[in-house]
Amino acid sequence: MTDAPAALLPVALRAAEIASDLVHTRVPGLLTAKGDRDMASEVDYAVERAVRDYLKERTPDIAILGEEEGITGDTAGELMWAIDPVDGTANFVRNIPLCGFSLGLIERGRPVVGVIDLPFLGTRYHAAQHTGAYLGDRRIQASMTTDLKDAIVAIGDYAVGEGAEAKNRQRIALTERLAANVQRVRMLGSAAIDLAWVAEGKLDASITLSNKPWDTAAGVIIAREAGAKVTDQDGTDHTAISTATVAANSTIAVELASILKTVVAASQGQS
Repeated sequence: MTDAPAALLPVALRAAEIASDLVHTRVPGLLTAKGDRDMASEVDYAVERAVRDYLKERTPDIAILGEEEGITGDTAGELMWAIDPVDGTANFVRNIPLCGFSLGLIERGRPVVGVIDLPFLGTRYHAAQHTGAYLGDRRIQASMTTDLKDAIVAIGDYAVGEGAEAKNRQRIALTERLAANVQRVRMLGSAAIDLAWVAEGKLDASITLSNKPWDTAAGVIIAREAGAKVTDQDGTDHTAISTATVAANSTIAVELASILKTVVAASQGQS
């Protein structure tokens, strides 16, 4: 890429400003159904199109993957932007402030730059590879919780759409196992918030049993740069093709991995 991933961080930060302005000045508008209990608002589309236009102008050689309009540009290149215009649309349309804009830059399957803007909470997180994670101008660090029973763990939304019933059996089993072992379980409705708050230390861990690059790319690099360990459900290093996104401080990551392994094995009829 350029001299360093950080060289494109100002572009990502400006994109977040564009997105935040749109979210603050527009109502959700009409909703478009995308499948069973899944939808996008007019603001989702407006934000993605505005950010796409900006990124095409500033970085024309980099492919762009957006939740609402798919992938465009040079897909054979090593770099790709991943945009979630409103992560947590279900919250957004109900005036629940737990939603945000997420933009990650992925290099050969691994995020190297990320910005998450939470417009209704007034916070913006960012990171670039090897430069640390920040909330505004303040450097942030993952929690130092050492005992799983003291941990607050966020889980991703239950599944909707095709195969939801089978997927949710695993998610419900995970919820039950966590409830018996951690201090509290939270479901916030936004993977971006889950990962940003792991980075900030508000949460000790987050587990999302899915992995869409637009949902997770920015949060993964922010959490990693804050010192969290981010893996797939089998404990291997998280990449764009992982099946799940598990982020935790390094102390409790091993215990969480054991819980998740047990849940996955049981759901596959192996225990």
